[in-house]
Amino acid sequence: MFIQTEATPNPATLKFLPGKPVLPGGTRDYRDANTAAESPLAQKLFSVKGVAGVFLGQDFITVTRSGAEWQHMKPAILGLIMDHYLSGAPVLLGETLKAEAQGEEFFEEGDAEVVSTIKQLLDTRVRPAVAQDGGDITFHGFREGVVFLNMKGSCAGCPSSTATLKHGIENLLRHFVPEVSEVRAV
Repeated sequence: MFIQTEATPNPATLKFLPGKPVLPGGTRDYRDANTAAESPLAQKLFSVKGVAGVFLGQDFITVTRSGAEWQHMKPAILGLIMDHYLSGAPVLLGETLKAEAQGEEFFEEGDAEVVSTIKQLLDTRVRPAVAQDGGDITFHGFREGVVFLNMKGSCAGCPSSTATLKHGIENLLRHFVPEVSEVRAV
């Protein structure tokens, strides 16, 4: 098994591509070992000293470090990912993907059509590009022209995330959805 690694725009995060599906149809973002109880793979990765976050994407894993250097962490992370896949253990416990527990989406009932357009643009134009950098952005809410988005994986805490939100996503949404006046991260 060959696992590729890629740098991300966030210097504290590396993207690992195992060449196999990780979470088809979903994502998970864990900020500590306690929140990763549903994922044996994430639990193993948090056992490496210096791991501060694990994000599971459709076909990639991003790991965020804190206080340790990649040269010391990377071999251990690669070994754990390889061992996990060779063991045949599941990425998540249980058979089905649960809905992401980021809180309920919020928007006014009269904005349902606008929200549908926003979600479609996010799914078709934004999320695929962000996934290439080892992260994900999901819709959280819409109120009074402001779109609230969850930034996950390498996007969370990335130095260029504000530019991505303001100059990329906000401009795209304002162009296609005149009701959008601003985009904010939650």
